[in-house]
Amino acid sequence: MLAADKSSLKPLSGLKVIEMGTLIAGPFASRILAEFGADVIKIESPQGGDPLRTWRKLYKGTSLWWYIQARNKKSITVNLKVPQGQQIVCELVKTADIVIENFRPGTLEKWGLGWDALSAINPGLIMVRISGYGQTGPYRDQTGFGAIGESMGGIRFLSGYPDRAPVRVGISLGDSVAAMYGVIGALMAVYHRNVNGGRGQYVDVALYESVFSLMESLLPEYDMFNFIRNRSGASLPGIVPSNTYITRDNKYVVIGANSDSIFKRMMMAIAREDLANAPDLAHNDGRVARTEELDRVIGAWTKENDLTRVLDVLDKAQVPCGKIYDIADIANDIHYQAREMIQEFKLKDGHSLKLPGIIPKLSATPGSTEWLGPDLGEHTHQILYELGYDDVQQSALKEQGVI
Repeated sequence: MLAADKSSLKPLSGLKVIEMGTLIAGPFASRILAEFGADVIKIESPQGGDPLRTWRKLYKGTSLWWYIQARNKKSITVNLKVPQGQQIVCELVKTADIVIENFRPGTLEKWGLGWDALSAINPGLIMVRISGYGQTGPYRDQTGFGAIGESMGGIRFLSGYPDRAPVRVGISLGDSVAAMYGVIGALMAVYHRNVNGGRGQYVDVALYESVFSLMESLLPEYDMFNFIRNRSGASLPGIVPSNTYITRDNKYVVIGANSDSIFKRMMMAIAREDLANAPDLAHNDGRVARTEELDRVIGAWTKENDLTRVLDVLDKAQVPCGKIYDIADIANDIHYQAREMIQEFKLKDGHSLKLPGIIPKLSATPGSTEWLGPDLGEHTHQILYELGYDDVQQSALKEQGVI
């Protein structure tokens, strides 16, 4: 290949990925790889495919979420529960770099498609296995969704206000974090195989462990002081001031003035020189002792001013602050648009659809959306033909319910 051609390749071009997963964690992991050039073949059940196709808001029977989650993927329908379908998977795995799955542990083994079987076919294979509790341990066989992982991982207990029941973030946070760890693990394993001469291996990602990894100093604080951190509402515990405040026009503003110098600038900006120069407030530990007082002072000031003035005053003082965006704010924001985080595409019927841009932003080989989530089985004929299945054989497999 000419050097000019190589310069136009995406960073993961040539990487072949087989996705055997549904809904969020596994498909999100393969979506990231597909966005940066990996050839992702998504295996779906002939009976309706991935349930995500019909989740949340639908346009002409297809989930709008689907167009994001499955972009740049090829869809092939295969019944994994029958020998003919399992044979197709084995044929695909022979030339694959990565397999991604998020079934309950033991499910693929039951179908003859577990790690031992697939790695025997392809010793260089990397297999990402995402599950609620991991591939080992006393809970491995329990059903584990993202909500359970978030609860066991510790983030649910910290979310909300101390006098109310724990709440959740309105997205599938646990699944998404696990997916990202799956991608990190897969790429580390590929690097080790290709650069260090290592063999293939499997990457064991548990939803609860992925969430637990975000918990900052939660464990050492408990270990050292027997301290159990509780819910703290909109504030960031132990780091002051960092909270959400309401303005005169009933908008919400997030203010993070917890750095020593920033705190002083903020107090000067809101005409509280007494607090700016108070010796006991010069450092965070002193401010923590007066958390409620400082929040009252800042809250009183924001309540006297409209959001635009609050943002203007704090921006001039170089105090980190921002309004809380809803999706309408995001879709119309000039910064989002300038960084191409709002991109517009055409559906097959010509209707336009805005989707999120792709991150991270690589300067030389950025990711891109080549096509939106495919129709169910859209690439079955093409992929099976490349595996050596002619039209007669494919028709027979279709009649048998294999594809």
